[in-house]
Amino acid sequence: MITQTAPSTPRASAPSSPVHQRRRRKPSLYRTLSRVLILLIVIVQVYPLAWLFLTSLRTEQDFATGDPFALPSSLTWENYARAFETGDLGRNILNSFIVTMGANILIVLFGMMAAYAIQVLGFRLSRFVRALFLIGIIVPVQIALVPLFIDYSAVNLLDTYQSMIIPLAGFALPMSIYLFSSFFEYIPRETYEAASLDGAGPYRIFGLITLPLSLNTVVTVVLVNSIFIWNDFIFANTFVLSEDLKTIPLGLQNYIGAMGKVDWTATFAAVCVTITPLLLVFLVLNKAMIQGLESGATKG
Repeated sequence: MITQTAPSTPRASAPSSPVHQRRRRKPSLYRTLSRVLILLIVIVQVYPLAWLFLTSLRTEQDFATGDPFALPSSLTWENYARAFETGDLGRNILNSFIVTMGANILIVLFGMMAAYAIQVLGFRLSRFVRALFLIGIIVPVQIALVPLFIDYSAVNLLDTYQSMIIPLAGFALPMSIYLFSSFFEYIPRETYEAASLDGAGPYRIFGLITLPLSLNTVVTVVLVNSIFIWNDFIFANTFVLSEDLKTIPLGLQNYIGAMGKVDWTATFAAVCVTITPLLLVFLVLNKAMIQGLESGATKG
């Protein structure tokens, strides 16, 4: 027996209630203000970069005689060629890359291990040890310059990559330990207990569970520290004595000529070249950085 079903008729959409209308109006005003605020922040952040790039394409005469904030009357790439000829820009970038990578390896390795011991393994006075590390955040770097210079000269570490990598990693460790321990706090304890019941030791748990789960936090720590390490001037200026080990901030001094005359357009071109790698890395890994902040750093 075949039964016929009545054709379904489209339901008329229910009129929105006044409560729903009020809810729609409030977010619209909030959304408009948010967009205006975001637009202002974007302009403030992007304008210096745009001005820097446009100035690097101006001729020396146009920059010297015209308005420095005006648009260039003509474009030229000679400033970039002169930037590489005047200063040893390639070597400076390589030195900054070595120092940044070396310091980040130490920061991630020791930061993760210290946070794992404090937050996951736990031991007596672990909270006190964590507080001691956090005190390091407020210690100014200038206080360590003279003692480090004396110690480096005693052990022949002056004018080496290690003389810059060690203090940069040391001063970045407190914040890194804080970020990693905040993330480890929200990994379920049942995960570690199940691994222990399966016979995994602390080192195996660290390598197979904690490290893979912490990749976003690792990206966050590396990106945040890379910005400061890449632009470090004080340690490089104190512990580097030769031209071969000069990093980017020290290398920019090469564009200052006799009587303090500065080749500004070549300097702007050199700055554009030096900030490009960081910008590209940040644009590629910005989602992982935000996820790392949301998953651990902001919950501490």
